[in-house]
Amino acid sequence: MLLTRRAALGATAATFAFGNASAQPADTIRIGVLTDLSGPYRDVTGPTSVACVRQAVEEFTAQNRDIKVEIIAADHQNKPDVGINTVRQWFDQRGVDVVTDVGNSAIALGINPVCVEKDRVHMNASAGTSELTAKSCTPNTIHWTYDTWCLSNTTGTALTRAGNGTWYFITADYAFGHAIERDTTRFVEAAGGKVVGAARYPFPQTTDFSAFLLQAQASKAKVLGLAMAGDDLVNCVKQAQEFGLGRSGMKYAAIIGSITGVIAAGLETMQGMYIAETFWWDLDDRTRGFTKRVQQKLPAGVFPNYVHAGNYAGITHYLKAVKALGVARAKASGREVVAQMKRMPTDDDAFGKGLIREDGRKIHPSYLLQVKKPGENKYPGDVYTLAGTVAAEQAFRPLSEGGCALVKA
Repeated sequence: MLLTRRAALGATAATFAFGNASAQPADTIRIGVLTDLSGPYRDVTGPTSVACVRQAVEEFTAQNRDIKVEIIAADHQNKPDVGINTVRQWFDQRGVDVVTDVGNSAIALGINPVCVEKDRVHMNASAGTSELTAKSCTPNTIHWTYDTWCLSNTTGTALTRAGNGTWYFITADYAFGHAIERDTTRFVEAAGGKVVGAARYPFPQTTDFSAFLLQAQASKAKVLGLAMAGDDLVNCVKQAQEFGLGRSGMKYAAIIGSITGVIAAGLETMQGMYIAETFWWDLDDRTRGFTKRVQQKLPAGVFPNYVHAGNYAGITHYLKAVKALGVARAKASGREVVAQMKRMPTDDDAFGKGLIREDGRKIHPSYLLQVKKPGENKYPGDVYTLAGTVAAEQAFRPLSEGGCALVKA
């Protein structure tokens, strides 16, 4: 592994090569993992996303030794200018063919037109904004793992219908948090519930959530909707427990939570929390097999979440499309690769069988999970009880409602 530092962008880059190390750009597929390597989403995306991309590449190249693949990773620092400049440099100077992970919604929306301009693939595995398959959709973009519409639907509808009719939100004050709050509010109200208030906190500089939690407690809402992710979610829940919100009967709903945060905070803190995910490592033999393989690249005790799995699955499918087209055609046009990805049915060990719609939305089921109480877990990573499943055809926004220009009337 060759490690370099780009001081001008303040980003860290690492290069992993598979196949012939002396390969030239013309015959090598280059994957850029744009992620958070040092900020609040480091554990939710970050190094484990890179490891999952490496797993996908290793499995593919083991069966296709004539196709050479290189991985480049960089830290976007949750700054749109850093992310956009990194991607431009990758396209112009490094010969990158596809950008994956991304995470930050503002950065995802910012690099979308760059990928169109340079005709490269934006295989987004971790940004939440549902705009990527709405008015901001492009013929170069795939949105794989989840979006705010999907997880808001899964959590907001189920909890409200179960008799939890009043909600209060604590929301990260940027595009991602706003989208979660907006989409969940829609489903809460459609199920007969009401949002009684919301507080927005500065992102990413907030660590003390006490003032926001006091407002939530005073609202008397039955559900605290947490429109945040990563370290913010863990910190906020820990502080909520200290304030006794859970003991007062308020339920916690992490609209965009994950097993990463549950394990980090521990069952004592996270018990009873409702979380929606589109991948669960312990779902079946295929998901457990994928997890066992990738854990060989991870620190002890780390389990991949749905974002990490989305990188593995999305790049697996991307490389299948590259093989179908041939490397030369794939490098010549990202738009053609995306079209091929949409034509091919998807099938991988993380998400099983599925498809990609014409708006770029990958379709698969979503799961409502509840965190177990301490003592209920039987083995490492056994932290969830399956509370409900939303079928693939119902989990994501209907094609006709997004406003994507690629959708034929």
